Parts: sequence; structure tokens; C-alpha cells
Amino acid sequence: MELKIKTLLQVPELTSIVVNTNSEEAIDIVNKSYSGVKIHRREEYYASSKCSGSEFFRHLGEVTDTDIFIYCPCTSPFVKPKTISQCIKTFLESGDCDCVSTVSSVKEFLWLDGKPVNYDPQHAPNSQDLPDIVALNFGTTVVRRDDLIKNSNIIGKSPKFVITSDIEAIDIDTPLDFYIAEQIYRKTVLEGKDLLE
Repeated sequence: MELKIKTLLQVPELTSIVVNTNSEEAIDIVNKSYSGVKIHRREEYYASSKCSGSEFFRHLGEVTDTDIFIYCPCTSPFVKPKTISQCIKTFLESGDCDCVSTVSSVKEFLWLDGKPVNYDPQHAPNSQDLPDIVALNFGTTVVRRDDLIKNSNIIGKSPKFVITSDIEAIDIDTPLDFYIAEQIYRKTVLEGKDLLE
């Protein structure tokens, strides 16, 4: 969370930062160290696995007082300030999208229900020649608050995408994801190696 706050404080387009959490430890850290950052104390239901993703996103919109919502979860710790700025500028300058979100390019041989999704096994291409499929990586999404509530999702009906680097795309969902992120953090921050470029 602190890494995310420090990143967001470097984004000139942001007018406020809100930490939405049910963690007392996180609230204490924000109150002690980040005077300009606001807190929304999340109800337990919206922090539980009983809450669906759609319920969660709609609730974020309902409890956040803003016209334009920028979703930047702590579980994506390596998204750069310039990438967040790029997403905001793309959203503001585009007249034909209802959200801008970071994505990762997926060059994998994908299967679903026993069938290939993105290639013909009889004429398998090289992996670099697979179709240009992207996957949401939840690094950053810019969306109007009204659309967030209406769609119950950060992704709208006419999205635009910003492709991120593999490191920026890291989304911590599992203990292995956390371990990988921790090693990258140690190399980049503690040892000063520039893996994020």
C-alpha cells in the first residue's frame, strides 16, 4: 500500500487519493504518514469472498465522491506513475471510449473445454505469430464513476487498452505472485537495479 501511495503521489493528474480498506493496520499507516490521503473504511462484506467482483466494483463507485474514478489496486505494485498518467490522458483525450485499462499481451496457446481458442493445432504458428490477445492485468483503470456504477465493472462497453511491461503487469493473487513481487522489489528498490525500465 505504501509503495502504491508513493507512486500515486507522483501522478500530477490526480486530485485526491482514497485508500479503501478494512485493514486497521493500513488505516493507521495512512493516518500517521500520509496526511493528504483519504480513507474509506470498507464494510467487511465488501472485503469478503462472499462479495462478487461486480458488487465490489459497483460499491467502489457508490462510496467514492468523484466524477472520474482511477482504480489502482495495491496488488499491482509496479505500475509506473507515467503509465497511470498515460491512461488518464488517453481517457480524457478520447471521445470514443468509456474506460482505459492496462493489459498484458498474451502469446500463449490457449484451450477451453478441450478445444483450442486462438490457433489451429493442424497449422500451429510460432508463438509470436499468435493473434494479438490481451488480458486485463488490473494495474490501472480509468472510468467515469457513473459508468462504474451502471456497469458494475471497471470495464465498460467500449474500452481502450494500454499494454504494460511484464513487470508492471504483475498482479498479486497467490503466494507465488507475492514471492515474485517481493524479489523484484528487493532488486529494484533495495539493491537499486533498474528492472522496471
